[in-house]
Amino acid sequence: MELDNITYSDLAIFQAEEEFSIFHKLNFTNTLEGREWLMRFFRNPFNDLKQIQETQQIIRTIFENIDRWPTTVTNGTIMVMERFYDTAIDTIPSGNFILNAVTYRVFNAPDFALVRYSIKHFADFVRGIYELIELLDHDNTPLLARKYLDRARDLLNRDILIELRQRDKLKELSWKETIHYGGYIKEHFKNAAFELINIFGRFDAWYSMALAMQKFRLTFPEFVEQQQPMLAATQLYHILLPIPTPYDVNMNKDSNFIFLTGANMAGKSTFIKAVGCTVFLAHLGMGVPATHMRLTLFDGLLSNINVVDNIAKGESYFFNEVQRIRNTILKINDGRKWLVLIDELFKGTNVQDAMKCSSTVIKGLIKIKNSLFILSTHLYEIGEELQQYPNISFRYFETTVKDDQLEFSYILKNGISNDRLGYLILKREKVVEMLEKL
Repeated sequence: MELDNITYSDLAIFQAEEEFSIFHKLNFTNTLEGREWLMRFFRNPFNDLKQIQETQQIIRTIFENIDRWPTTVTNGTIMVMERFYDTAIDTIPSGNFILNAVTYRVFNAPDFALVRYSIKHFADFVRGIYELIELLDHDNTPLLARKYLDRARDLLNRDILIELRQRDKLKELSWKETIHYGGYIKEHFKNAAFELINIFGRFDAWYSMALAMQKFRLTFPEFVEQQQPMLAATQLYHILLPIPTPYDVNMNKDSNFIFLTGANMAGKSTFIKAVGCTVFLAHLGMGVPATHMRLTLFDGLLSNINVVDNIAKGESYFFNEVQRIRNTILKINDGRKWLVLIDELFKGTNVQDAMKCSSTVIKGLIKIKNSLFILSTHLYEIGEELQQYPNISFRYFETTVKDDQLEFSYILKNGISNDRLGYLILKREKVVEMLEKL
């Protein structure tokens, strides 16, 4: 599924501040290699249903075995292995002879110490990979996972590695063993070691996705194969919220446009981002924050949420809003399935101008039947003229006022909001009082 950098930023898939990042929220990898693979998965959501379903099967298999997941391999283990190959040491003598071991120990003491220390970590790595193979070595394991497990088994099928794996890990390596294993690992195992690290990284990333599903009680979505786009979810929520208010969403070819209204802070942006993030996660092949979800495969996801001006280029906020809409229209007018998210369209111009521009854009977008749209706005007045279009659904978030205090239910309702609470907020925050005292 195609996303551009703006959409990644709008949906907070990656953020430097971890508490506001979807990726960091769901990252339970144990190694840097696993983290890189998980990052790669997040950077490349699938556009092929077979790949999504295959990943779902792998995550489901890991989920079923998650309490027995091997913990032998750690990030420290892999770091020691990589450092071993990056460090220049004197050549380890060949031949399993005690004289070679004594000579190397005496005349290359620092290198000998590094080799002996590293071999312990290589042994842990070999054991950990083998534990992973044994855990998932059954007929129910998906073919893609078996492919990597079989490759790992082939790479480990060396007498010296079997010997290393089976030796007592609590027993100190002798000088002779240090030279014996160290020479092989340094001279003959490098390519295999890095390939095994790569394979383990994949499984570490898949494990992270399975563990995230367990921790946050995510559920696998069901993909529907049909020409027209659809999205139906019950109890969908934003995964970053500690205590979310869930939503029910139902969009299809006959109702492919949600016109969303409500006051500031009522929940419009959160709802839009929740839908976008959930659809994104579905296209990774992992679980989603919803009780149940059915959707078609989408070719792309585009957002228009956090538009900014560009002082260096002399571009205004409104100009960049227009350019973003222009680029969106160019992209989605290709017959493919898109999910388009627009939050507070045309904030960068006056109200009358914004109403005219918004109405024009909406009337144009609803002609595109092969995509789904969610658009929020303060301009509830244009909702009246849009009532004539049957494919537009009107939803709003209600705000109530009690003793000059705002109360937000965050519950999505049918209809159009006409709340205008700007002055009340100004008054509540004592700004009016401060101005009167100037």
